[in-house]
Amino acid sequence: MTTWPPWPIRNHAEPVLIHFTMKIVHIITRLILGGAQENTLLTVDGLHHDHGDDVVLVTGPAEGPEGDLFDQAARRGLKVEVVPELVRAVRPATDLRAYSRLRAIIRRVRPEVVHTHSSKAGIVGRAAAWQERVPAVVHTIHALPFGPFESALRNRIYIAAERWAARRCHALVSVCDAMTTQALAAGVGRPAQYTTVYSGMDADRFLNPPRSRDEVRTELGLADDEIAFATVARLFELKGHDDLVAIAPKVLAANPKVRFVWIGDGILRDRLKADLARAGLAHAVIFTGLVPPGRIPELLAGVDAVIHPSLREGLARVLPQSLLVGRPVISYDIDGAREVVTPETGILLRPRDLSGLEAAILRLACDPEARRAMGAEGRRRFAAQFRHETMTRELRALYERLLAARAQAQPAEIQAAENII
Repeated sequence: MTTWPPWPIRNHAEPVLIHFTMKIVHIITRLILGGAQENTLLTVDGLHHDHGDDVVLVTGPAEGPEGDLFDQAARRGLKVEVVPELVRAVRPATDLRAYSRLRAIIRRVRPEVVHTHSSKAGIVGRAAAWQERVPAVVHTIHALPFGPFESALRNRIYIAAERWAARRCHALVSVCDAMTTQALAAGVGRPAQYTTVYSGMDADRFLNPPRSRDEVRTELGLADDEIAFATVARLFELKGHDDLVAIAPKVLAANPKVRFVWIGDGILRDRLKADLARAGLAHAVIFTGLVPPGRIPELLAGVDAVIHPSLREGLARVLPQSLLVGRPVISYDIDGAREVVTPETGILLRPRDLSGLEAAILRLACDPEARRAMGAEGRRRFAAQFRHETMTRELRALYERLLAARAQAQPAEIQAAENII
């Protein structure tokens, strides 16, 4: 049976870290506007600009209305290669072509490290990197593709695929401790493979938003006495917008000054707008549409609190982002939410607890001092933990440990570990 890491450290000593410029390939399915994608782009940017590494970001096409990060990558001078066959949907023939394309890229670049993100790119990319004998293969779990709100068949398929892929990488990175717990409970990987590295962001932009609160509220059409609750998410299944539509009538009957600001776009936009119109709620919900990531800090600063009713997230970036801005959070207790949302920083609810969601909104709407205190505590706790510089430094240290451990291993041990495909 293969041990993890596959090449043990001799004599139980810590490996001597190897400091050198690395060739690194990051692989993600889509470079759309989203948390996992922003995380990955910041990692690639930090490795290239701060650590001097030669990094290539490989991605599939950006399909859908969510917008993409290609322009941002170009402005930062990052190397990006698009593999048209690397698509989100499961298509065996297309996936096989993506696997072949990824192997060809890896052979050409000859990286010391391949780091994959998202389930599809993670499975295909790890298989390609392992077959090419890449010295260090790493995968980040931003969110698990299986869980209680998925069908039994989908869960069986994805658990089997993730177990298979976990045997074809040297390390698994979780964006929160909850991801590690859930993955291990499903039999994905071994404890020694896992490291938690919290998702990084440009913390200073959230601590000091570029535009004033009054200016942003005027732009959004919010009156001084209205209490605005923002939701930052794609307009997509499992993001919780339907739950807000369901409880909004009672919330507005109890407090007509409440307003909802939905930041983002997606395939459910027209249907949600129609639902709101039928319920007579269109006046209370502001759709910002697609906005660039750089506008998120000022939009959060312009509202009074944040609601995140998603049912599958990993650790949603909007939770620490809201707290860094100084806004309390109402969130469902899923995945890593409880690692940042505590009684001191917000309100945590059972998933789809609609009566609890209604009560939480009304509680914060009528208590500005509670909103201020929770937001201030969030800023105090998380200002350092979620900086992208911290994330990149921790990931690079992981790469160094893996390469140092491999350098100390015996050739026979390395060969035995790699001969599992």
